[in-house]
Amino acid sequence: MFTSFSYLGETNAILTAIIWAVAVILFKKSGEKVHPIGLNLFKDLLAVLLLLPTLWLFGESFFYEAPLADWGLLLFSGALGIGISDTLFFMCLNRLGAGLAAIVDCFYAPFIIGLSIIWLDESLTVIQIIGTILIISAVLTAIQQRGNNQTNRHDLIMGIIYGILAMLTVAVSIVMIKPVLEKSPLFWVSEIRLVGGVIVLLIVLLFHPSRRNIVKSVLSVDRWGYTLSGSVVGAYLALVFWLAGMKFTMASTAAALNQTSSIFVFIFAYIFLKEPINLQRTIGIILGVGGSIMVMFG
Repeated sequence: MFTSFSYLGETNAILTAIIWAVAVILFKKSGEKVHPIGLNLFKDLLAVLLLLPTLWLFGESFFYEAPLADWGLLLFSGALGIGISDTLFFMCLNRLGAGLAAIVDCFYAPFIIGLSIIWLDESLTVIQIIGTILIISAVLTAIQQRGNNQTNRHDLIMGIIYGILAMLTVAVSIVMIKPVLEKSPLFWVSEIRLVGGVIVLLIVLLFHPSRRNIVKSVLSVDRWGYTLSGSVVGAYLALVFWLAGMKFTMASTAAALNQTSSIFVFIFAYIFLKEPINLQRTIGIILGVGGSIMVMFG
């Protein structure tokens, strides 16, 4: 009933940025004790349960009549964009910290834009190309740390790799379902994608040699509050607002607005996690957010 609102997609995309920034801080605290696979599986299972009454509340059904191809595509999208991508992101977050991980996340917009051009026939202007270059420059600038940085070289390199792979997989997972998303109920899409994420994580956990330790880490009492609250905010609220943004506006526009989460994470990491702010990271944030704005208005 709110679809007549002119900037519905853009508003949801901005709200996603703020909500996700809060979730990242909570996930960082939880990830100090909880294994990435365990944390991801817990948040996805909780979101699946929370979405069931949400479906009923908004008059949607889990057994929505859709082609089997749509079901399969959404399940695969969830396996890739939630099960695999979020685990990679948590691995990145644990190694880089929230502030630097937020800058690496700026790769999300270029990936979305590039894939939108290939799959959705969306156009790219010169200004957007320049914006994309600025985003890439933001990461390259931010990682030029010397002296008293708290991240060793191995963790820095692996964290960046995990972060870039996380952004690539999540971009593929959302752009590939854009046509399905535009014609399908929002909460049903969210639920099926989450089920896909849960399925792939259960398979990984079943064959993981450290599965017992992973499960034990989730039950860590001193991180339970962060794990639970981060899961509600990051897996339920952020996911719904994110998909709403993608549904009601162009994928490239939504991606650019989503990218402003980087600046919120940067600030929240300094306030709540006491992560240091140095010149390189500050320049990186400015370049990254500036590049995203250019992409959005280009």
